Amino acid sequence: MTSDPKGEYQELVDEISELLGAPATLENRDFELIAFGAYDSEGELDASALDPVRARSILTRRSTSAVRTWFEGFGIARATAPVRIPPTPEAGVYRGRVCLPVRHRGVVLGYVWLLSDDPGPTDQQLSAAMEVTPRIGALLADEAQAGADLSRELRAVLTAESGWQRDMALAEFHTELGARGEGLHTMVCVAPWPSSHPDDAPSVRTIPSATAVCALPWGPTAQSLALLVRLRSPEVLTPATTAAARLLERAEGVRGSERPRSSPAEPGPAAAHRQTGGTQGRGPARPPDKGGQGQDIDTETPQPPDRPGEAEAERAGDGAAGAGRTTGAAGRAEGAGRPAGHAPEPRGPRPGPVVAGIAVPHSGLADLATAWQEASAAARAALAEPRLGPVAHWSSIGPYRLLTTLPPTASHDPAVRPLLAPSHRELAHTAEVFLDCAGQAGRTAAELGIHRQTLYYRLSRVEQLTGLDLDDGEDRLLLHMGLKARRL
Repeated sequence: MTSDPKGEYQELVDEISELLGAPATLENRDFELIAFGAYDSEGELDASALDPVRARSILTRRSTSAVRTWFEGFGIARATAPVRIPPTPEAGVYRGRVCLPVRHRGVVLGYVWLLSDDPGPTDQQLSAAMEVTPRIGALLADEAQAGADLSRELRAVLTAESGWQRDMALAEFHTELGARGEGLHTMVCVAPWPSSHPDDAPSVRTIPSATAVCALPWGPTAQSLALLVRLRSPEVLTPATTAAARLLERAEGVRGSERPRSSPAEPGPAAAHRQTGGTQGRGPARPPDKGGQGQDIDTETPQPPDRPGEAEAERAGDGAAGAGRTTGAAGRAEGAGRPAGHAPEPRGPRPGPVVAGIAVPHSGLADLATAWQEASAAARAALAEPRLGPVAHWSSIGPYRLLTTLPPTASHDPAVRPLLAPSHRELAHTAEVFLDCAGQAGRTAAELGIHRQTLYYRLSRVEQLTGLDLDDGEDRLLLHMGLKARRL
């Protein structure tokens, strides 16, 4: 046996596959793939050797909640012996299954799966395979205990006050990690995580290159995920971006499972999620009901110009520009469905998007708190500025590296505050685009899809409201920071 738990799982699955004469797969009790036996690689793989449920499990290394609900309906979580599950084509389960429950001290911790056609493995083969499952159960139990401890230790480090409390938490975490605590690491922040329970974090085993993961508060009511990722090189952050993408996909899956879905759209997993089958011996489970999916439609009523004087400026500008005026990139992307030059709705953090932030590489664990600040700052920046996401690196968020360190009241500067009133949303958007374009009127007008005369009128209104001089560098800096900071 190898000292690597993943290698031990693979050896045990290979042993079971040899006993049963067919490739088996091992999943934990959350239906997350741990190991699978190799298929015959000579020639092309026969498509009939797999079905949509097995293919998805191998390709994505996990099964959906729909699949879990379906198979648990056959009593596998209570079983102490092999469970035979008949094929159910209407659920995407084109081939029958044999499930070997993996238990440790009476508690089911996982399942070994075998695709099986009649007559399938003999009772003698299944009995021999079941003798291997206690060793898998012991491994799962040991790893689950270690993973839970690491989650608590990581949370303690990231939530401890600076000083001796953090030093003690770091020392305990380093002791738990041992040699894994050395070398290069980075932190990943996924927020907001779609769970309200602080202990509801995915298994660290299912996240590539992950050392530890825990849930942390995000704002007054939400949660975020903190993930410690091992790196081999400070120039290659692929392990972190891969882990972030995996967690974002899982977050979308968690949120999607809360909405009704239609079975014909996806064979197998989608078809199964509203139906549990019968227990062993009662035949195929009832085919799932068909459902619909609602669609939210966002409508917006165009707002009138900020002041009556702007209406004249708009008309004059439209006449000068003519019908051939071209709307800029931002006007096309953000202004679809609204008159040219009108600002989008405020883009502050919303309940909808889930993003990830990645810190720069750090050596050892001493700078773990700093790395978490960088990762969470990058996530905040991605929520505030969608173009930075959905995966944002702290090294690439520009001015938000500074803005995220400011207190929440930073945007309440008395000079900027009048411009942030809802009635002046259009002026605030114009001012921000103007400053983003380095004060170049031509670029700004093209970006907003308005005439220069309209732009100059709006900028004069900005100066009147704020008392700032947009020809002054420091005044520009103050206004720009205030407008960016409001989204945080």
